Amino acid sequence: MNEAGLEVIDTTIHKTRAWLNDLMNELEWEGDPHKAYLGLRAVLHALRDRLTIEEAVQLGAQLPMLIRGFYYEGWKLTGKPVKERHKEQFLDHIRKAYKDDVTVDPERVARAVFKVLARRTSKGEIEDVKYLLPASVRKLWP
Repeated sequence: MNEAGLEVIDTTIHKTRAWLNDLMNELEWEGDPHKAYLGLRAVLHALRDRLTIEEAVQLGAQLPMLIRGFYYEGWKLTGKPVKERHKEQFLDHIRKAYKDDVTVDPERVARAVFKVLARRTSKGEIEDVKYLLPASVRKLWP
């Protein structure tokens, strides 16, 4: 692979680290990128599964390549969007990612990820995403 081919990989790693650093700052989890990764992944999966397929793809298109990879990881289109209507059902998906760490507040993680998404993706896309969510989940956005 030539240098130009490696540049795209370096760029996505750099962007992914920036997203994780933003999330660690929001959550005051300095020095724990794995914990931040778990939160980002859990929230993105919970969000993705509640969006229409078209909207999930539109959001995915705005994510850095590496984050887009774990956003789509394990995605099954059958039964989507999930029809859960309550905030606690949404937060349960995040809670499962931290099942061995009871110190993590799933609502705080969701709010932090939503702040990072709002900063790093287009306002129009975020408005489209929020419109498709139940009111109780929409209130978690900044």
